[in-house]
Order: sequence, then C-alpha cells, then structure tokens
Amino acid sequence: MTLFPHPIVTVVLTILWMVLTSFTPGQFVLGVIAGILGGLAYRRLTPERIMVRRPRQIIRLFFRVGGDIIRSNIAVAGLILTQGRGGRRRAGFVPIPLDMTSPNGLAVLAIIVTATPGTAWIEYEPRNGLLLLHVFDLLDEDDWVHTIKSRYESLLMEIFE
Repeated sequence: MTLFPHPIVTVVLTILWMVLTSFTPGQFVLGVIAGILGGLAYRRLTPERIMVRRPRQIIRLFFRVGGDIIRSNIAVAGLILTQGRGGRRRAGFVPIPLDMTSPNGLAVLAIIVTATPGTAWIEYEPRNGLLLLHVFDLLDEDDWVHTIKSRYESLLMEIFE
C-alpha cells in the first residue's frame, strides 16, 4: 500500500485546503494530511479497471441507443401532447431478469435506461439479477423484457463480459 495512491488528488486537496484556510505552517500540515487521507479514500472509491472485450460494438451500441432515444422522445411527446390528463396510458413496473454481472455493463445499462424518455431504472437486485424498470406507457411487459435483453444487455455483455 502506497501513501500516495493518487498524487494528483492529494496535491489538489492540499491546495484547496490552503485556499480555504490561512497560509500558515500548521494549516499546510493539516492540508497535507487531508490530501493524503483524501487520496487514500479516493482509491477505495475508484471502480475496477474497465475491460472492453469488443470495442467495435461500442459504436453499434451508440447508434442503437441514439436512435432509441430519438424515437422515445417523439413517442413520449406525442403521448403528452395528445392524451393530456385524461389519457389512457398505463404506467407500470416491469421486472427484468438480467444475465449480465459486469458492474461496468450494469452502470452503462442504467445510464441508457435513465437517458431514454419514458423509462427509469428503479432498482437492481444483484443476488438474483433482477432489474425493476418503470415504464411511462406500459403496453406489454414481455416486449420490454425482450427489448432490454436483446437490444442492450446482449451488446453490453459482448462489450464488457
């Protein structure tokens, strides 16, 4: 274990301490201690190294997600503008069993789901791999399970696992 696992973080925190307090030798020592502790804490927060197995699939995923976000924006705007408050849409929760276990893949999937209008990542249960998804206009649960698993999870597994 090294005393300075993230030297840039240590230096920045020390400088920040000095800017926020007075420039005295005692404050400098406290700033260095805060910087070292901050660097050690940051080491505990940094995730595991990202290992991309098939980097070309990232481009495919990027365009797929981009197209889906555009389509979803149009669909949600149409629902809001045409149905108003008395609309027939039915919001709901969909449990989706995921096979993916990569923390990086799960993080990217959470970003995708959250960035897509009309959907929200509610909860993930790592013990059984169950994602709880909220859908603004839920017509068919099985369709959502198929969409998440075939359009996103399969590509993310190719990239990260």
